[in-house]
Amino acid sequence: MAGEPTGTGRGTGTATGAVPCRVTVCRDCCCGTAKVRGVDHAAQTARLRREVPVRISECLDVCEQANVIVVQPSAEGRAAGGRPVWLGLVNQEAATDDVVEWVRAGGPGVVPLPDILDLHTFTAPGRGGAGAPAEPGPAA
Repeated sequence: MAGEPTGTGRGTGTATGAVPCRVTVCRDCCCGTAKVRGVDHAAQTARLRREVPVRISECLDVCEQANVIVVQPSAEGRAAGGRPVWLGLVNQEAATDDVVEWVRAGGPGVVPLPDILDLHTFTAPGRGGAGAPAEPGPAA
């Protein structure tokens, strides 16, 4: 079912019990299918699940950005002003590794978005139009 946690990874808790970053991975009509060629989608999902809390979602309605990953801030990141960061065209192993590294370091609101991931950001649907360039946030 969409939005339900399907894997929890190692990064699911902290010593203080704080809610960690969560990663939503689109896997439906375009993302995660043969329409995006040259990507081992199962390996990408497995890599993310080994490292961070992951939710699998049905279509997020931004198919032109496939493969889409949304990084939700942790409780600490949200308190610091962090907001969800939408990443598109995450179709290379190195990009997946960059997402994992950023999330494990703290993610939105805790650690600045690495320049390399800034190349993948876009504005969420309903927030300026699907596929529009992301506006840099104060702590994202």
